[in-house]
Amino acid sequence: MREETDNTMNEQIQFSASLSSPAFSMQQVISVWVRDPRIQKNDFWHAYIDYEICLHTDSVCFTKKISSVRRRYSEFVWLRQKLQANSLLLVKLPELPPKNPFFSLNNAQQITERMKGLQKFLEQTLQNPLLLSDSCLHLFLQSQLNTSKMEACAAGRTHYSVAQAVKRCGLKRFHSEEDLQKDLSMSCDSDSDSSECRDPELRIKDLAINTAHSTASLDLMGTSQEETLSCSCGST
Repeated sequence: MREETDNTMNEQIQFSASLSSPAFSMQQVISVWVRDPRIQKNDFWHAYIDYEICLHTDSVCFTKKISSVRRRYSEFVWLRQKLQANSLLLVKLPELPPKNPFFSLNNAQQITERMKGLQKFLEQTLQNPLLLSDSCLHLFLQSQLNTSKMEACAAGRTHYSVAQAVKRCGLKRFHSEEDLQKDLSMSCDSDSDSSECRDPELRIKDLAINTAHSTASLDLMGTSQEETLSCSCGST
């Protein structure tokens, strides 16, 4: 009887060791993409850009294996602050692309550089096992909640749980990075004029051109009004 008990304990120890082994970690795949910047308008004077975050994983840390949400820069700032506070300064978090007071919705290069910086931040964050247990990270990546609701949900102050908020998120739109490229190619074949089928760089430039036209139309309404719009967009 003693021998059987010892054998059972040894099997449990070996199983636990295999979960924490490098071989097990290598089997866990977490792929994330930040793409498809879009201009969103709160009202006539205030606009900002948000980005699509696509997640594809087989990690046991995630309830949903494939997801897609949209987030803006200020929400990334909120996430980093929450992760830093929740980790009790035990983790050195990667940096976000710096906030640029002169950031412009008309500048395709600035938009591209920020988008790449946001993706690098998420990629490095997802490499840390300690951060993968943070509810705020899961809500940010896989729910449609805003920052105040994410904070309340993570603290248990909502009638729904973190898992329920994640499950309510919309259905996935892709399966892999290859499928993203294939989807873009198919869109181009079916409709060469569609903005969704173009190269991301070109779509960003289109956004800038469209915004430039909108801004130019404001010239008739006075210089002070243009400055108001520029300030509100640059601080986003």
